[in-house]
Amino acid sequence: MSDAKVTPRALLPLFLISLAAVALETGLTRFFAVASWSEYGYWVISIAMTGFAVSGVVMVLGRDALLKRASWLLPALPLALMGTGAAGWVGVTLNPFNPLELQNGVTWQEQAWNILLYYAALFPFFFLTGFAVSLYFVRYAQAIGRVYGWDLLGAGAGAVATIALLHLLHPFDLVPALLPVLAIAALLTPAARPALLRGATLLVLLASEALVLLAAAPRVSEYKPVSIARNVPESRVLAEVLSPRGVYQLLENFTERLDTDISNNLGLLGLPPPARSYGLYRDGVRIAALPMEALAAPYARATLAAGPYALLDHPRVLLIGASGGFRVAEALALDARSVVVQEPEPMLRRILIDGIGPVPPLPLDPRVTLSDTHPLRAPGERFDLIDYAGDILDAEEQSRHLYAAEAIADELARLTPGGVLSLPVNIRELPVYAIRVLASVREALRLSGVADPAAHVVVLRSAWNLRALVSPVPWDAARVAALHRFAEERSFDISFAPHLDAVAPDRTVWNELPPVTLESETQAAGDDAIAQEAPGVLGGTPAEDAFDRSPVTEDRPWLAPLVRLSALPLALARVEVLPQAEIGTLVNVAVLAQAALLALLVALLPALRRGGIGAPAGLVLRALPYFAALGLGFLMIEIALIEQAAFLLEDRATGFALVLTAMLVFSGFGSMMAGRFEARPRGALLVAGGVILLWCGLALVGLRDLVGATLDWPWIARAALVLAITAPAGIALGLPFPLGLERFARRAPRLLPWAWALNGAFSVVSTPLANLLARTEGLSALLVAALLCYVTAMLVFPRNDAQ
Repeated sequence: MSDAKVTPRALLPLFLISLAAVALETGLTRFFAVASWSEYGYWVISIAMTGFAVSGVVMVLGRDALLKRASWLLPALPLALMGTGAAGWVGVTLNPFNPLELQNGVTWQEQAWNILLYYAALFPFFFLTGFAVSLYFVRYAQAIGRVYGWDLLGAGAGAVATIALLHLLHPFDLVPALLPVLAIAALLTPAARPALLRGATLLVLLASEALVLLAAAPRVSEYKPVSIARNVPESRVLAEVLSPRGVYQLLENFTERLDTDISNNLGLLGLPPPARSYGLYRDGVRIAALPMEALAAPYARATLAAGPYALLDHPRVLLIGASGGFRVAEALALDARSVVVQEPEPMLRRILIDGIGPVPPLPLDPRVTLSDTHPLRAPGERFDLIDYAGDILDAEEQSRHLYAAEAIADELARLTPGGVLSLPVNIRELPVYAIRVLASVREALRLSGVADPAAHVVVLRSAWNLRALVSPVPWDAARVAALHRFAEERSFDISFAPHLDAVAPDRTVWNELPPVTLESETQAAGDDAIAQEAPGVLGGTPAEDAFDRSPVTEDRPWLAPLVRLSALPLALARVEVLPQAEIGTLVNVAVLAQAALLALLVALLPALRRGGIGAPAGLVLRALPYFAALGLGFLMIEIALIEQAAFLLEDRATGFALVLTAMLVFSGFGSMMAGRFEARPRGALLVAGGVILLWCGLALVGLRDLVGATLDWPWIARAALVLAITAPAGIALGLPFPLGLERFARRAPRLLPWAWALNGAFSVVSTPLANLLARTEGLSALLVAALLCYVTAMLVFPRNDAQ
């Protein structure tokens, strides 16, 4: 082992390198969200972990030669990172990737090449970052815990720094702000010729900044809605707000209109269309219309959402989502007695209170109450109508939790006996999304003790949208007849209702909706796909094909993906009919396949390298499952926590950054404690493993309930709760890796870089695998899988140095 002196000054450059790397990694995920689509941001994590894994392989192959040159490699690496980071950023911004062309049989090959170009652009930076970390491991092998701790603490600081900078800088401006951190790392690294290092650092920093500022061309994809809106003549950005959760822009142009489902018979009903509006965009995607004129809704009676109002006399209404205030005006125009508004999107809530640019706050009205209560925790009173906004899923990703069966059951419990819950679903792309919502409604009614769920559901739709109207009491013929009259006057369709055949035996289908399947390239027969499937799914016998029709639950709160993993060959053959959300899943599978191949190659490295890696075969056979299990388990726990934190904090970006920071910082503290257990590492591992297993068990039993019970806490209290939940797991998770490195390295120091490579390679696998596992099996499956990983690690850890 190296006898180089380990001091905080010696490890501070490592801290700064890790800070810059994680800040760049986090910033790149925001870049993809703004420039392209957020689901492609996880590539950055895959590329980063691939670079770390390959760096370990290189260190295995050239450990002795590289260690001899560490005195000049360590100060040179931050300079190389500045250059590769700047060049990688330029390459990313110039890449013409268009994910929409992945759905075209002619153009997808070019886009696959563009994906490889992303890897080519970013791999050098993350490879050199991993190389720097592994070189510090080898050079200061006598203090592995402290080295790993400084690495993790720097990474945690990088996540915090990114969130802070995103309040001040556009994501396109982050890289120039991060390059000086690497320059400081270079200047703090001990060097034989300090003056030469200072001159080289200044020269490389200036060259890198010039490259970034002059050659990079970050842009929003021309296929994103904001690009189309900005290209309209005389389009103007009236306001812009920067925040970690997104870049918000208020646009004015003559094309901006309220996107609500209005009858084609508007003129026959003698009603005017909605007035012009402003458009509010987040990360280039339109999330709401905001009123340009005095807020009014004379068109309200012609909307699909007006259906329940035809049955209710001056209802007490709970609006979940205000659609920029338009839904409030619509409810009042439809004779609501009182309206309570819960707006789940934080910026839209702020606009209702304070306004933005030329848009004033929501007008004061004694009938309207803007509630601070979380949408999943309604005020104590009961309501005649609980009405979800049609754009609620577009406006706020975390609103998907509102469609979980458990959440729907809670909403039903807040209705008066004759009340109605109105759930909107967009059916423009795939009607089967609506079928999955109906499956969730059925499960909610079952949870509520209803024996015949089909008797409590009416499905009202237009050509593009659907409303599932759910009642706590069975629908009678009179109410169904009233809804039928409402639909006929507006050329809407009732796809399912009890007593419908008796009420309207000769009804006309006004809006044809043929089913979409993957099994056949020809369009299936039928003029109403929902009418064909609703009886089966509400009766508990859904159709069986390539699409998943299982209910959305709190454990699996996603409407997508719909394509079953077993049907991936069909999906690839019919990729042109799938919406973008499903394409992201297919790409995730491709990333997983690439990651699995890399992990296999790293795992076989001792066998492939002539002469092995200088370690006994028995030790290698223990190290392989040990470090692979740690790479898989750590990220599975992290991703499960990120999902819960995003829900609790109502913001994925902040939830991601807070959990990442907490996991890294607390794991860093745990890692620094590893040196205290040199005499009894197995005992320390068993204690840490026991804490991890206990934490996973408690999380499985009570984490979701704890999150649900604290949704109304002040934001700072919820953030503190995230830290409190993460701390014990994080400290315990920080111990196994350095404990394993120290124990295995005693017998075979050459195992160190291979162990680092193994951990990185299986972390590459863990990211796409955890995403697929969560979306197909549920978040609980992640915790169970992580628990099994750490049980495996404890079982294979050597009992003594001789093993």
